[in-house]
Amino acid sequence: MKVIAEFSIVPMGVGVSVSEYIAACQKVLEEAHLKIQLHAYGTNIEGEWDAVFAAVRKCHDVVHGMGVQRISSILKFGTRTDRDQNLEDKVQSVREKLDRR
Repeated sequence: MKVIAEFSIVPMGVGVSVSEYIAACQKVLEEAHLKIQLHAYGTNIEGEWDAVFAAVRKCHDVVHGMGVQRISSILKFGTRTDRDQNLEDKVQSVREKLDRR
């Protein structure tokens, strides 16, 4: 089953900047060959259910492996069975409605 997700990983107790850990997680997602879009407060992910959730778990494993003892994450996801949808479709749908205004 295909899933579109928004994932945010927050390493705790590592100071103000967390970009080193985010970069390590992005590498995991890229190596998983998932479609991803990094944004200011997370990453959109598109792929097969098992691959997406395996990559999210691996992100936690990698960040813990960097010495982070505690991680807080937010994962929001959705699936559809009525049609195939991708990240671009979702954004385009909103843009079309904005253009009609």
